[in-house]
Amino acid sequence: MSYCVWRQSILSEKKVAKITNHAYQPKHEIIPKAEAEGILKQFNAKSGQLPYILRSDKAIEDLDVRPGDVIKITRKSPTAGESVYYRYVVEG
Repeated sequence: MSYCVWRQSILSEKKVAKITNHAYQPKHEIIPKAEAEGILKQFNAKSGQLPYILRSDKAIEDLDVRPGDVIKITRKSPTAGESVYYRYVVEG
């Protein structure tokens, strides 16, 4: 086997790990429109005022999100126990 063929076969067998399976990856979930409206009302904000998350972000690629959706991110914390963040999905 020549070097070029061997190198090509090694490069083509790359293993792709799912980022969502990592222990430190926080939970991402789409929240329903009604719940999103309630959260925005609670914080006296508009959807465009939330921090953005790109639709192409690896953490949400399996969620079938659309621009305009609101994502709830739940992170575990040794001091706070659990913290919740919200992100507005934009194209990208």
